[in-house]
Amino acid sequence: MSDVVIRVEDLSKRYRLGLIGRTALHEDLSRWWARLRGQPDPTMRLDQLQLLEANKARASELNDDAEHIWALRDLNFEVRQGEVLGIVGKNGAGKSTLLKILSRVTAPTLGSVKVKGRIASLLEVGTGFHPELTGRENTFLNGAILGMSKAEVTSKFDEIVAFAELEKFIDTPVKRYSSGMYVRLAFAVAAHLEPEILVVDEVLAVGDAAFQKKCLGKMKDVAEHGRTVLFVSHNLSAVSSLCPAAILLKNGAVIERGKTENVLETYLAQTSRPRSLLFHAEDSGKEDKLGDHLISLESFRLLGPSDRQTITNGDALRLVARVVVHSPGDFSMCIPVLRAGVVAFYANSYHERDAFSLSTSGTYEFEMTIPPYLLNPGEHEFGVYVSDDRGSGEHHIRVHTALSADIEDDGGRRGGVFHGRWPGAVSPTLNAEVRLLD
Repeated sequence: MSDVVIRVEDLSKRYRLGLIGRTALHEDLSRWWARLRGQPDPTMRLDQLQLLEANKARASELNDDAEHIWALRDLNFEVRQGEVLGIVGKNGAGKSTLLKILSRVTAPTLGSVKVKGRIASLLEVGTGFHPELTGRENTFLNGAILGMSKAEVTSKFDEIVAFAELEKFIDTPVKRYSSGMYVRLAFAVAAHLEPEILVVDEVLAVGDAAFQKKCLGKMKDVAEHGRTVLFVSHNLSAVSSLCPAAILLKNGAVIERGKTENVLETYLAQTSRPRSLLFHAEDSGKEDKLGDHLISLESFRLLGPSDRQTITNGDALRLVARVVVHSPGDFSMCIPVLRAGVVAFYANSYHERDAFSLSTSGTYEFEMTIPPYLLNPGEHEFGVYVSDDRGSGEHHIRVHTALSADIEDDGGRRGGVFHGRWPGAVSPTLNAEVRLLD
């Protein structure tokens, strides 16, 4: 159709493992003779031969020989004008390869890609920049690559520099830029030179939190003006907020395409750690804070119905944190609840009447109950924070994702009519009244 700006048909990309492109004639003849006799490549080092052996099983799965691997296999999808499409998948799923083909950085092995419009790509830090040129010169160079005139670039130049916050360094060679400065200017150029299609890979992780927020706002602005955005990121919260739709790649193939919420749930179900309803202090990660001189966490557990293994949205869930109080004080508990990698809500006792005044040292249990029909069905993660009683932000205990559980739908509210997923982060049942007014 006329509004389709990207059409991918039977797209496949194959790479050759090991070293290629030798130019010495005697090496090429040696390798050819060894291949005829069914012997290993005599010009290859031992560690490279071992790598090929290790990949034989993988190559067999891909229906290819041990010297090649398919990064993409038979991809088919379309992107329409003004669509903002997220692309997610594990490392090695083929996301970056797909974007490089779309951006014409590399060519496909099989299939075709048809693109309608001008593409600006931000695939890695400093894409398209010449290190010896200044920021000013690289801005005009990128504009020329995109097919823009000098007058068009000049009209946007001040806005680009202001967005990148590089007024003092715009006439400095970019080889002297830090990685953060590099990516700020690269993104500013790509987003402001008005391409019909903006392709962004996982590069925003280089910038600080304030710049990431500004970039997401700019991409939303780009999308609202009818331009197309392809966004690859492991930041699922960013994908969820920016992209109404997404595709999931696995082993170079499209596993699912649809609403971002549904695609992220499928992705997390494939990648989430084993389900755990009990967290011990020894299970903590390097980002977790288990306590301080006032209070420390011993365990955290989720308790559902004792008579069955499954947990449904109709169950009341008890979240219990066992703590050791080293010094008496007033404390509050907060439970972050995440769905599809995004915080659905924070349940907390940050209220004067809900503060726990612990007057003696010892072992205590904090308990909080999530009422029935608040959580939507799907994979959820639960954390635990313990802080002072006023919610000042000082956390004595901080574990963002300690437990995980799959909440199933008990069917109690469907009435045999609705069988899809409940939309939204939560789906509470609220008291309702009907009054006859006349």
